Amino acid sequence: MKDETKVLHAGYTPKNTEPRVVPIVQSTTYVFDNTEEVAAVFDDPTKALIYSRFANPTVMAVEEKIAALEGGVGAMCTSSGQAANLLAILNIAQAGDSIISTAEIYGGTVNLFSYTFKKLGIECIFVDKNSTDEEISAQFKPNTKAVFGETIANPALTVFDIERFAKLAHAHGVPLIVDSTFATPILCKPFEWGADIVTHSTTKYMDGHAVQGGGVIVDSGNFDWSNGNFPELVEPDESYHGISYVETYGKMAYIIKARMQLMRDFGVYPAAHSAFLLNLGLETLAVRMPRYCENAMVVAKYLEANEKVESVRYPGLPGDEDYELCQKYLNGHASGVISFVIKGGKAAAMRFMNSLKLASNEVHVADIRTCVLHPASETHRQLTDEQLVAAGIDAGMVRFSVGLENIDDILDDLKQAFEQV
Repeated sequence: MKDETKVLHAGYTPKNTEPRVVPIVQSTTYVFDNTEEVAAVFDDPTKALIYSRFANPTVMAVEEKIAALEGGVGAMCTSSGQAANLLAILNIAQAGDSIISTAEIYGGTVNLFSYTFKKLGIECIFVDKNSTDEEISAQFKPNTKAVFGETIANPALTVFDIERFAKLAHAHGVPLIVDSTFATPILCKPFEWGADIVTHSTTKYMDGHAVQGGGVIVDSGNFDWSNGNFPELVEPDESYHGISYVETYGKMAYIIKARMQLMRDFGVYPAAHSAFLLNLGLETLAVRMPRYCENAMVVAKYLEANEKVESVRYPGLPGDEDYELCQKYLNGHASGVISFVIKGGKAAAMRFMNSLKLASNEVHVADIRTCVLHPASETHRQLTDEQLVAAGIDAGMVRFSVGLENIDDILDDLKQAFEQV
C-alpha cells in the first residue's frame, strides 16, 4: 500500500461484523482462563495482552500503523515525544556510557541530554552537523552507544544529513537514532537512508489538532545488536527470567526490550482514548502534509522579500544553506514550520507576535491552525546564550508554524502585524 492508503488501513483490519473504525478498548486489564496462562504471559508479554501499562489494543493498532508508514518491524507509543527519546536512549545506554548528538535539536531534548542524562551517568557530546567526518569521528569513544539527530531541527530548521551520520555511526558499531517529528513519514523515511531507530513527538503533525500529547519509537529491525557493543540485548535479562532479546526476538529485539523492560518500569504508555484521537489525525496526515508545505513556501517567500525581516530559515527556499539536503531527503518539502529573525531583536519580535490576530501565540507547533512562538524566551529559555547560538536561535527569532487556513488570510495577518513593527 502507498502512504495515502496506509494512513487509513494499516494497523487495523476489521473482521466480519466488527467495527469499521478502530475501537477504544478502555480497559486496564484482561481476563485469562487459568493461572498458567497468566504465568506464561509474565514470562513473555508478547504472548498476550496482560496490562495496559505494556500494551492496549487501541494503542497497538496505532503502533502498527506508524511502523508500516516508517517501514519498521515494530513501534511503541509513549505518553510524549520526550518520553520516546528518553526510552530510545535508555534502551541501549546506561551509567558510564556516552552518546553523540548534533547541537541543532529541540531545546527540551538538549536539556534531557545535557542535564537529566548527566544525573543518570550518561554523557552526551554535542557536535556541529557541519563538522567534518574526521572531527565527528574523533568524538566517538569505546563507551559510545548511539548517534542522535533531528530530520528537520526544531526550531533551527536545519536538515540532518541522515545518510552521512548513519555511515559514521555504523563505522563505530552504534545505531543512528533520528527524531523525525517535523518531517513525518510522509515527507521522509529515515530508514531508507540508513537510520536504525526513529522517534516522533506525535503531539505535532501526526496528531495535528492539538488535542493530546504523545510520542513513538519505531525500530527498523536492521541494526546488528549482537556486534559486541550491546550485551544487554544479547545476554540473559535477569529481570525477565533470563531471556535473551536477540536470540528470542531477532530483528524485533530492540523494540521488544523497550516494552518488556523500560515500559514495564517507567509506565509512560498512552491511554486508549489518546491513541484513538491520534489515529484520527494519522488518517489525514498524507492529505495535510502537502498543504502545510504549500502554504509554508508561500509564506517563506513573502518573508524573504520583507524588508523588516533580517533572515529566513526554511530549507525549501533555493537560497537556504540546507536546500540541497532538503531536496535529497524531503523532495523539497520542508514541512510547515518557518524560523525567521525580525530586525530589531527581541523587542521587535515581541511586538510583531503580539500584533497577530489570526495566528495563535502559543507553546505549540505543527497544528492545523497557524501558531507562533518566540523560542529564546519561551521553549528554549532554559538554554544558555552559548547553547542558544549552537541551536541556531537568535533573540529576534520567531518560529512560525503555518496552518491549513487559506493562504491569503495567513498573509493578511502577517502584513498587518508587520505594520506594527
